[in-house]
Amino acid sequence: MTKGNINVSVENIFPLIKKFLYSDHEIFLRELISNATDATLKLKHLTNIGESKVEYGHPQVEVKIDKDNKKLHIIDQGLGMTAEEVEKYINQVAFSGAEEFLDKYKDSAKDSGIIGHFGLGFYSAFMVADKVEIITKSHTDAPAAHWTCDGSPQYTLEEADKTDRGTEIILHIAEDSTEFLEENRISALLSKYNKFMPVPIKFGTKTETLPKPEDAKEDDPAPTKEVDNIINNPNPAWTKQPADLEAEDYKNFYRELYPMQFEEPLFNIHLNVDYPFNLTGILYFPKLAADMQVQKDKIQLYQNQVFVTDNVEGIVPDFLTMLRGVIDSPDIPLNVSRSYLQADGAVKKISSYITRKVADKMKSLFNNNREEFEVKWNDIKIVIEYGMLSEEKFFEKADAFALYPTVDGKFYTFEELTNAIKAKQTDKDDKMVILYASNKDEQHAYIEAAKAKDYEVLLLDSPIISHLMQKLETSKENISFARVDADHIDNLIKKDDTTISKLSEDEQKSLDELLKEVVPSEKFSVQLEAMDSSATPFMITQPEFMRRMKEMQQTGGGGMNMFGNMPEMYNLVVNTNSDLVGEILNTKTKKKQERLINQSLDLARLSQGLLKGEELTNFIKRSYEMIK
Repeated sequence: MTKGNINVSVENIFPLIKKFLYSDHEIFLRELISNATDATLKLKHLTNIGESKVEYGHPQVEVKIDKDNKKLHIIDQGLGMTAEEVEKYINQVAFSGAEEFLDKYKDSAKDSGIIGHFGLGFYSAFMVADKVEIITKSHTDAPAAHWTCDGSPQYTLEEADKTDRGTEIILHIAEDSTEFLEENRISALLSKYNKFMPVPIKFGTKTETLPKPEDAKEDDPAPTKEVDNIINNPNPAWTKQPADLEAEDYKNFYRELYPMQFEEPLFNIHLNVDYPFNLTGILYFPKLAADMQVQKDKIQLYQNQVFVTDNVEGIVPDFLTMLRGVIDSPDIPLNVSRSYLQADGAVKKISSYITRKVADKMKSLFNNNREEFEVKWNDIKIVIEYGMLSEEKFFEKADAFALYPTVDGKFYTFEELTNAIKAKQTDKDDKMVILYASNKDEQHAYIEAAKAKDYEVLLLDSPIISHLMQKLETSKENISFARVDADHIDNLIKKDDTTISKLSEDEQKSLDELLKEVVPSEKFSVQLEAMDSSATPFMITQPEFMRRMKEMQQTGGGGMNMFGNMPEMYNLVVNTNSDLVGEILNTKTKKKQERLINQSLDLARLSQGLLKGEELTNFIKRSYEMIK
């Protein structure tokens, strides 16, 4: 038997490991299973190239709980180690970077990949165990070895009587970590970190129902047998070639990733690149809530089929973090701080690649089946619009597939839209005015006024549409967006021809004074306009600029709090050519004039959803009195 000290100058590294990595102590299982998987895959490679003469067979990794003796076993049938290799890989190499780790990476030690990066993966076992044993038999003819360490720099190494190749790690679980002796806890960890490991992982057994024999009676119970409980899928969909997968395979994999999701994904995008970096994966477009609520199920990041994190900021472009799916890359440096990660050149290339791939997929889906794309537009528009705002290259590509729906259910690309409205919706200053509504029901009267002039009205109702319109106005030439209730229709698209007012200047002055006496000036700015006599007598509008700035501030416009804090202000547009307005002006009694103005104002407020509470009650009561 050999005794010795682990090759490390820090007096006792183990308490430091436990201290710095305590919040991630559950990853010990991921690290040990990853090591077991690596040992198995290395043996497969050696047998394939003839370096090892053993029969590879069908090896698996097994996890066993011995609750009575407070032990956890991780057993593989891989390469194994000789005593010399244990000395080299466990006692020396593992700690070659330990002091560098302690000096430089204390702040980022909680990034779960850091242990493996410094060869400390095996020693993560000491976060949960106060004693660890390794019993290992090399695939060569060398005798088996038994290594023991009790969490101090001292270890023992002796010959063992193990006859089958591979390695067994035995963790003597510490008193403060007995949760890792619970079957449910280990099962949850295996599901979280090891669900797609490339080697089968056994955790206990399960009962499997067999087909009934042909001569069995109907009442006879079906026969059963105990089989290995394999907790993982070693060949997940993203590791296969797209040509080998059908649409149903992608749907089945989505259910495997998100068993609690009952809605089918809308689209999937298969990522597969091997230059200038390695990356595979499958992204899914789920149905998204219109309020951009944070998604519970996130994109999962893997490194060679080992789960690392579902916090993919910096790797996946911001606008795609609303998607679901898997990204797997051995080239992502997971062992450093997130600020380093975001500055890393390889990561930026990966992010650009994913952006381009998503844009190309959207264009392909649009070109191949536009009708289906239009049906799904409402469920994917948040992602597309956010991408257009946040990624310039995506914005450029999105011209080919971003859609602009109308209130009548038609869909235009931007080019199609401008061609359709250019002739009628260009104003006297040669600017094309794109009319839109955000709510068909609330803005119905304004939509009808626009349609009466044969204008096209878009339905743009996503929470970030104000930001996107601002970007389009600055990126495209001679266009502006105006919501249909931002002014009366003749002012929204001003033509050369102007309507003459029936009222003289003196009459208009008297009307203006009368209105300002009755209409509350802190809420409404009175605006006299000569319109068609059939147009609405009183109309409430909200100026486009002010309303849009407030909306942008509410959805993260930054630097625009001055607008967000201002009270709501509206214009009261009064049609001087309306018969009702003429009647108000000619009414002899002041009391009746005020009643007509208040009733007309309340009708206009009602059409905008601005009449509520006591004011609505009073309006209804007054209306009944007027029709008695």
